[in-house]
Amino acid sequence: MKRSEVNSIIIEAKNFFAAHQFMLPEWAHWSPAKWKGTSVMCSGIIENKLGWDITDFGSGDFYKNGLTLFTIRNGNWHKKDKIYCEKIMIAEEEQVTPMHFHWNKTEDIINRGGGILVMELFTSTPDDELSYDPLTVSIDGVLINVNAGEPLLLNPGQSICLTPRLYHRFYGEKGRGKVLIGEVSMVNDDDCDNRFYDKVGRFPEIDEDAEPVHLLVTDYLKYL
Repeated sequence: MKRSEVNSIIIEAKNFFAAHQFMLPEWAHWSPAKWKGTSVMCSGIIENKLGWDITDFGSGDFYKNGLTLFTIRNGNWHKKDKIYCEKIMIAEEEQVTPMHFHWNKTEDIINRGGGILVMELFTSTPDDELSYDPLTVSIDGVLINVNAGEPLLLNPGQSICLTPRLYHRFYGEKGRGKVLIGEVSMVNDDDCDNRFYDKVGRFPEIDEDAEPVHLLVTDYLKYL
């Protein structure tokens, strides 16, 4: 992804968050210059990868396969400090987050506002393939039965609980606008806990055609 594209996506995201009165931490707005000299003071942010995370999953087409994420809080399995994570995300209309599951993480995915969030779900087989058996999931604590791969619509205010090894992909429903998505989960570990059904790139390589407006979680080591 080009840095200029990342900058534009972050600016649009900040406006969308503000329009929905979802306020980010103060450091979400820091410039790269503001981050200098903060590696000790902000070690918890840096080590646990809090902050801006813009990905096209290696597709080269962010608005087809991509996601805007901001990790607000997260812990570390090895330190056993916080055992929870919270994110805020944005899915555009028909912008797909590819099929994947988590080996260990249980998460609630919440439609916080905007459009309709579409979920497609599959249980996994013992050899990590897709099972086409029907499944039961919890929507706001209510158990419902769904067919494998059948679009499941989450309206604003609704949430779904995704357990380990439950394949899922999601996107904003066409014609309904972008979706403000919350995540409340166990510790997030993008290095070890994701299993994508098809090979993707979790963090994009950045073509530095412009200076960053804000740092991504993958920028901390480079800039600090």
